[in-house]
Amino acid sequence: MQQYQGGNFSHTDFFFTGFYGLEDQRWLLFFPFVLMFMLSTFANSVLIFVIKTQRSLHSPMCVLIGAMACVDLGMPTVFIPKMLLGFLFNWDSISLLGCLVQMFFIHFVGSFQTSILLCMALDRYAAICIPLRYNDYMNIPNSIKFIVATVVRNGIFVVIVVILAGNLPYCSSNLIDHCFCEHMALVSLACGSTVLNSVFGLVAVFCIITVDCICIVVSYVKIFYSVFKSGKSSRKAIHTCTTHIIVMCVTYTCTMTAFLSYRIRNSLSPNVRVLISIMYMFLPCCFNPFIYGIRTKEIREQLLKLFQSPKIIHSSVTVSSVISK
Repeated sequence: MQQYQGGNFSHTDFFFTGFYGLEDQRWLLFFPFVLMFMLSTFANSVLIFVIKTQRSLHSPMCVLIGAMACVDLGMPTVFIPKMLLGFLFNWDSISLLGCLVQMFFIHFVGSFQTSILLCMALDRYAAICIPLRYNDYMNIPNSIKFIVATVVRNGIFVVIVVILAGNLPYCSSNLIDHCFCEHMALVSLACGSTVLNSVFGLVAVFCIITVDCICIVVSYVKIFYSVFKSGKSSRKAIHTCTTHIIVMCVTYTCTMTAFLSYRIRNSLSPNVRVLISIMYMFLPCCFNPFIYGIRTKEIREQLLKLFQSPKIIHSSVTVSSVISK
């Protein structure tokens, strides 16, 4: 059923047109993206399994790494399957309600990437700068307060962004130049004023991503100042912080590149703009588990035990069979 708002025809069904410039070769995109999706799902699932099953990894930092893996596991699941079906079978239609629901989960789940990075920075600050009071700050009651405050803050901003987008009349076109319901890609189809949507979108980005980024930077500045001032255990402390800084740089670089590509005039082709937007959502989910798995010593040791144990069992079985003969 179609609706009318303010005398204007408003679409209630939309079609994704991302990468349609490739024409008959569009289906080839299915293969690299499905491989990345399988890689992300496998790597994050293994990381979550190891952290959950190994009691030695139940420290606050490893739990936060597990939480990041949960976010990285959930993020692609929200939009990648639909996108893959579109590449393979041209199933590109979506209702306005379905689009808004997808938009909500994409931005709500994605907003926790920076929130978890902030919590990691605060954990490192407490462990390095005020180690004697670490247990006073990084305890279960304070963690619950942080989680509740983060969920409320992120949820309120994302809900308002989605509601404002849902109230717009979409009478100009129902072709979304994207592969999923990105906020600005949908809002750009509205025939009414979108100033409020753009302004509140910027406010949401500032209050979630920018505020978290500022707090993270301040935390690490204090950490490095404290480390270099004391001169004790500097190498270990810097190595621990560097891992989180690498993840933070990957996340924020992808985010800001996609954000600016839609809001600043540029000569990027539609296909490149869509690819950048997908990679900002997808790339950190693929690389984060490997960064944490390789650079975090405790997790790396448990992963090596996990993947080496079948070989050990196989070799022991072989030896026993030889002895019996």
